[in-house]
Amino acid sequence: MRFLDSSVFIHAFLKPKRKLSNKEKLIKNKAKKIISRVDNGEEVATTVIHLSEILNIIESRLGLVKSIQFLLRVLSLSNIKILDVAKEDYEAALLIAQRYSISPNDALAYIKMKQHGIKEIYTFDKHFKNIPDIAIIQN
Repeated sequence: MRFLDSSVFIHAFLKPKRKLSNKEKLIKNKAKKIISRVDNGEEVATTVIHLSEILNIIESRLGLVKSIQFLLRVLSLSNIKILDVAKEDYEAALLIAQRYSISPNDALAYIKMKQHGIKEIYTFDKHFKNIPDIAIIQN
């Protein structure tokens, strides 16, 4: 099982407001391929926090209806494990965020990965490169 970062959903689903560079097009295509594998049953995990990030962005860019449709789709897939988050998780994430100069939510992903024995993450967020003991998967 791999952790699925919100950046993958964002790159796969959002329509750009401008013309994408070749590098951005490549990332978008890679994100779509990852989502396709998830749609076809690959098991992944994310947190309620990362799901909330995605929903907020979809709602602000595409509207409430699209956000609700996205949530219904995610909740219907039994191969997406949505992990709960407690205050203690954020307390631990704060230390990681400071140590590796990453956002609290990126640190939270790392904490949840460690708790669940997940060593690989689907992400296009460059900050995860600061963490030495996880593998970033982008294809």
